[in-house]
Amino acid sequence: MFRIIILLSLINLFSLSSSGSPRINPRDEKAKDTISFVSKFESDNNRCFKCHGQDKYEYTNTTLGKQVKEMMCSERIVRKNEFYSSNHRSFSCTDCHSEEYAKFPHSGELRMEQKYNCIDCHGGDAKFAKYHFEEIEAEYKKSIHFKMEDDGFTCWKCHNPHTYKISVRNNTNLKETIAYDNSICLNCHSDFSRFQLLSDRAEIDIIQKHEWLPNQASHFANVRCIECHTKINNNIPVSHQIRPKEEAVRLCNECHSKNSILMASLYKFESKEKRRDGFFNGIILNASYVIGANRNVYLNMLSLIIFVIVIIVIMIHIIYRIKINTRNK
Repeated sequence: MFRIIILLSLINLFSLSSSGSPRINPRDEKAKDTISFVSKFESDNNRCFKCHGQDKYEYTNTTLGKQVKEMMCSERIVRKNEFYSSNHRSFSCTDCHSEEYAKFPHSGELRMEQKYNCIDCHGGDAKFAKYHFEEIEAEYKKSIHFKMEDDGFTCWKCHNPHTYKISVRNNTNLKETIAYDNSICLNCHSDFSRFQLLSDRAEIDIIQKHEWLPNQASHFANVRCIECHTKINNNIPVSHQIRPKEEAVRLCNECHSKNSILMASLYKFESKEKRRDGFFNGIILNASYVIGANRNVYLNMLSLIIFVIVIIVIMIHIIYRIKINTRNK
């Protein structure tokens, strides 16, 4: 039963796409394609979405003199509403792809063109200085992922440029952030067909590998993979230095303590008001954050009542002792 709960948790996380965006049923695409953002490149981009925005496309084969319908490769599908909800929504397709793609049919050589990486556009730009892209790049180069670049690993293996979006972590979207970020990891680490594109290792059972972790379902739902598998850096929004598995966090006190590593990353965005959901969290530990400390509201109330009763008993005892001593004198 416990393994079923874990599997359901992982399935819920993995129901997000490679970028972390929710998957969309193609049948619902037309109904959901209502985007408030209007791109100045809309007409140019629609030329691409005409084929790449759906599961099948149609074109005229001039050699045969007839209309042909084909299925679009799933890896080449870019949903219009997902793109216009992403961080790159203000771009034209040909800002990143060759102008030659405006011609159809596309030349086969275009598939070999070098793709941009994040630092190619965002590096050295004062407008993006707050995101510290240069420091992210330096961290990434220390990561175990960087060692796989010759095998084809790039930024886009984790961050789909057509759908990727970042959001500020706060009290209202924390669960969403955890699911979003974990889905990026699970996109490869829970999909063996994708995993094989970058590694010849045998398939890894995520649940079995984490059997040592108590309350797996709770951990998977409330903590991101990167909290345990990266070196935390307070200067950048999200750590990119993925460490070898031997260096992953395994000690309970590294998270469940006054100096929790989660306070330096995931839960640092929780306000003190939000953390006032318990006597210990809200009063005694308000300057820190101990995950899992007294979350039950009834137990919190009971502890407060007991605390007050104890204080009253102590005060009565002190008053009684003072009276006794006064009489004896």
